Amino acid sequence: MTRELASSGVDDAPVASRLSLLNRYLPAWIGVAMAAGIGLGRLVPSLNTLLDHVQVAGTSLPIALGLLVMMYPVLAKVRYGEISLVTADRRLLITSLVMNWLVGPAVMFALAWLFLPDLPAYRTGLILVGLARCIAMVLIWNDLAGGDDTAAAVLVAINSLFQIVAFAALGYFYLRVLPSWLGLSTASVRVSMWAIARSVLIFLGIPLVAGYLTRVLGERSRGRVWYESRLLARIGPYALYGLLFTIVILFALQGDAITHRPLDVVRIALPLLCYFAIMWGTSFVAGRALGLSYPRTATLAFTAAGNNFELAIAVAIGTFGVTSGQALAGVVGPLIEVPALVGLVYVSLAARRRFFRNERRCA
Repeated sequence: MTRELASSGVDDAPVASRLSLLNRYLPAWIGVAMAAGIGLGRLVPSLNTLLDHVQVAGTSLPIALGLLVMMYPVLAKVRYGEISLVTADRRLLITSLVMNWLVGPAVMFALAWLFLPDLPAYRTGLILVGLARCIAMVLIWNDLAGGDDTAAAVLVAINSLFQIVAFAALGYFYLRVLPSWLGLSTASVRVSMWAIARSVLIFLGIPLVAGYLTRVLGERSRGRVWYESRLLARIGPYALYGLLFTIVILFALQGDAITHRPLDVVRIALPLLCYFAIMWGTSFVAGRALGLSYPRTATLAFTAAGNNFELAIAVAIGTFGVTSGQALAGVVGPLIEVPALVGLVYVSLAARRRFFRNERRCA
């Protein structure tokens, strides 16, 4: 969906006619990738062990490579010279911090206890998901919805810093302190600050540096017009290739658990679906009420709704074990997030036509 749609000034033209084949049928490709992953995992039972044998920061190497390929083109689009324009927007920054670090964890805590009062392992896993703010896939959803790439990069960087210093403390609060105050059962989690920092440095730092150098060197050698009209057009599709590859690997690794415990997956999925809808909808309405432009409203909504499932899964596995219910809850997260946020991309584009019709488009 890149900027083919975002830069168009003709809202009433059929959307599909303005998209590439890859973007036009993206939900179908995602469905095919999910089915292919499950089928691959069932056909080759040892694939799970093979794919998960080599890990990077607690994440399977193939998934890590998919995430890096997915994030690089999006971060290459960022106009780094305009970051100061984003940091000067206090409405966006403060609202994002409130939604991500106050509202998000509290909403997931409430939903986990509401939907899973009798399943403490899954409940704990979901609470960990709510504490891990997104630093990866959110860039894809934001880009597809025509959000502000530069604002997304800034918010993701801020979330990364907060994640390093706040995750362990918030985990202690939501798993031990708050339940104790409310007379509920408590749990505990062990996580080191270095483990979180390492995850951030790899999955955000590497593609961020690569994207920055690509823009600086590309503009310096050929100019901005060539860079944004030619080079970005060539590397842009690799973001979706990386996304589809990552989905295949995720489902190949976890297809067995999904197919053998479908009712558990459904019970975990319900609070997640409510969470995505609440966080995205509340943030989008807040952005609109604050008078933010559509690109920044979309960025606010998607950065609030997304989660860093890689970190949540790594913490769950490290604390409770690879076969634990907490780990399964973390694994179900991205499997539900992908179709849910793809749907919200279309909701966002529809809301743009309805509520931001007179807003001037920018390339």
